[in-house]
Amino acid sequence: MNRTLLVAAPLAMTAYGLTRIIGRLDGHYGPGADWQLAHLFGLAGMLLFIPIVLGLRPLTRTAGTPVTAITLAGLATTIVQFAADMILAVAATDRDHLKTLQHQFTDQPGIQLAFYDIGPMLFFLGIVTLAALTAAAGHLPWWSPALMLIAVLLPAADLNLMPLTGLLMLAALVPLTRARPTGGQRPGPSPHPSHAATRTPG
Repeated sequence: MNRTLLVAAPLAMTAYGLTRIIGRLDGHYGPGADWQLAHLFGLAGMLLFIPIVLGLRPLTRTAGTPVTAITLAGLATTIVQFAADMILAVAATDRDHLKTLQHQFTDQPGIQLAFYDIGPMLFFLGIVTLAALTAAAGHLPWWSPALMLIAVLLPAADLNLMPLTGLLMLAALVPLTRARPTGGQRPGPSPHPSHAATRTPG
């Protein structure tokens, strides 16, 4: 698995969270450069997680196939959510106008449910399950799924915790960056691995 992706995807989520917090300090977050930059980081993180999810699939044996599909579906809806918020922000003249445009978008039949309420949850639940299956197959330590679970629960409690979510995801996945291939077998973790909501954007 590409080690750069394993680091870049979680850090992009941390960058999204930090940029969002900084952008909200002046009380005028969105629309504007801070909104677009934060959502660009978030969008990049979701896109970078696609090859990570696909890379985890071979490490989970056959049980990972349906989970991978569910996780990718969740990623797709989250990508649409980030992209929509960026596009709407371009069209908006101020914060109130942006909220109006967002409501017009989410009021369309099925949009709120698919892209905000249910869809993104599939990614978060899926990535935890994939981490658990990968650990069960011996490619991640037992604590990786635990960290991943904590990571995905934090934004549901408070979106300002998103920077920590990215760091915990990084810690959960970092043992895979230390994997070493042995013969023709798939890479596994090194003998001593390092410790490493409804509306997501906004």
